[in-house]
Amino acid sequence: MNTAPRVAGTLAVLALFGAALFFALRSEEETRAIAHEQAAIAQAEPLRAAVSVDVEPFFKDERVQRILAQHKLPVQVSRVGSRDMAAKVGGADQPAFFMASGVVAANMVVDAARKAGKAATQSTPFHTPLVVASWEPVAKILVANGMAKGLSPKVYGLDMEKLTQAMLAKQRWRDLKGSGEYAVSRSVLVSTTDIRRSNSAAMYLALTSAALNGDVVADRASAQQLATKLAELFKRQGYQENYVNGAFDDYLAIGMGKTPMAFVYEAQMLAQGLRGGLRPEMVLLYPQPTIVNKQVFVAMDERAKQLAELLAANKELQAIALEFGFRTGDAAAFAATAAKAGLAVEANVTQVIDPPGFDLMFEMIDIVSREMNQ
Repeated sequence: MNTAPRVAGTLAVLALFGAALFFALRSEEETRAIAHEQAAIAQAEPLRAAVSVDVEPFFKDERVQRILAQHKLPVQVSRVGSRDMAAKVGGADQPAFFMASGVVAANMVVDAARKAGKAATQSTPFHTPLVVASWEPVAKILVANGMAKGLSPKVYGLDMEKLTQAMLAKQRWRDLKGSGEYAVSRSVLVSTTDIRRSNSAAMYLALTSAALNGDVVADRASAQQLATKLAELFKRQGYQENYVNGAFDDYLAIGMGKTPMAFVYEAQMLAQGLRGGLRPEMVLLYPQPTIVNKQVFVAMDERAKQLAELLAANKELQAIALEFGFRTGDAAAFAATAAKAGLAVEANVTQVIDPPGFDLMFEMIDIVSREMNQ
C-alpha cells in the first residue's frame, strides 16, 4: 500500500487545521484587543473646557468628537466669554483647558494661573485676521475718498488712519465723494460688538488707537487719552451685540442698509461662503495694518497638553478647522478652501500689528466702558 499520498494528505489536513487554529486564535486575540480599546475609549474621562464662541462649533462637530474620542481625549466644552475665563482659574471647577479668542484674554488666563501657583502652557493651532465685512458700493466710495484701495478683485486694503479720522469727524456717507449708490444720512461708522463683553471690539479699539497714535500704544498716558477720544466710535453705534456672531448675522440678514461695514473675523466670512450664504456684492476690507486673532489653547494639565499637540499635528482636525474658516499652517490648503467657498481673500496678510499689553489694553477697555455707561 502506497503510504506517501496518505502521509501527504494527513500533513495537508494538519496544516489546514493549524492555519485555521492560528487564524481563529489571532481573530479572537484581535477581537479582545479591539474590545479592550473600545472600552478604554468609552471610559476615558472627558476634558472639561471653557472655549470662546468662535471655536465652540469646531469642538461640537461630530467628526472632531470622534477623533478626540479615538485618542482617549474626549472633551466637554462650555462657552465662556474670553475675558471671563481667567476668573475660572484655581477654583474647584477649573477646566482642564481654555481656548480663548485672542492673546490678551489668553495672557489673562496664564497670569491668573501664575498667581494661583498653577502650571499653564499656551499654543495656537488656528488663527484668523480681523477684517471689515462690507459691500462693493461702499468699498468704491471708500476708494474714491482715499480711505481704501483695491488689492485684488473684491479685496480691499483699508487705511485705518484715514477711516478713523473720518469717523471722528462725524462724516456722513451722503457727504462723501462718489456716494451716489449709498447716499444715506447715517454716519460713517464700523459696526462692532459691545466692548464690555467682546474680544473683537477690543481689537477694534487696539487698531483705531494704533491708527491715531502712529504705532501700537505703549504708554499709559497715550492709552488713556486715546481711549477717551475713541469711546464715541462705540457710543454712536447704538445697540451692539455681545458676541461677534450676532453682529455678523445682522450683516448677512439685514444687509448694507443697516450694516455697511462690520468688524468681524475673516473665518466667519469663509465659513459662511462654504455654506453657500454669501451675496455677490459682499467684499472683504483688510485693515492696514490689521490684527491676527489667535485661537489660544491654554492647557492646565498633561492630558490637555496632549490634546494641544493633537490639534496642531492631526491633518484631519486641521482640515476641519479650515472648514470653519480658520487659517492653519497650510497656506495652500487655506487658499484652496477660500476658492471652494467663492470668497476673495488676501492670501498673505503681511501688514499686522499686535494689540497693546493686556494691562494697557484693559485700562483702555475700562475707560471706553465707563464712557458708554454715562
